[in-house]
Amino acid sequence: MAARRAAVVVVAVLTMAACAGSRIEGNVFRGESGYRVTLPAGPWRVVQAGEAGLELRHAVAPAGMLVNATCVSAAVRRPPELLVRHLLVGVRDREVLEAGEMPVNGRVATHTLLEGRWREGEDRVRIEAYVLKGTECVYDLLYVAAPGVFAEGRDEFRRFVESFDAE
Repeated sequence: MAARRAAVVVVAVLTMAACAGSRIEGNVFRGESGYRVTLPAGPWRVVQAGEAGLELRHAVAPAGMLVNATCVSAAVRRPPELLVRHLLVGVRDREVLEAGEMPVNGRVATHTLLEGRWREGEDRVRIEAYVLKGTECVYDLLYVAAPGVFAEGRDEFRRFVESFDAE
């Protein structure tokens, strides 16, 4: 339950400039801003909610994935550390587990893995975020889950991230 609430909060964080008009063809989601990702197999369901380009929720476990594009020149000019901090607004009692740059399908992403609590709750969540900067857009890929089930969906999330391509 906490991770589902967490996913909704993360969607709210992404409202600053999401691009609409995306579509799913076969097993590939294409965002209007020109990016695409392959949907994970298994019990992941597409949710029509908020401003995120794509939100997925696990059918059984308290977990969610998001991908979003922010196509505002001011966002593209911001340093990656600031972009990550913006994504984590509302997360308190943070404990960073991993941070640094990671390769993603031929690009360099700012990667962060942390645990924390949402401002309005006591349940801990684990959040993995990849932020990629393009020439015109910033792309955020997030995985949020209760710490006890996080590992179960992490490989699916990594495949989801590796499938990302900005066309």
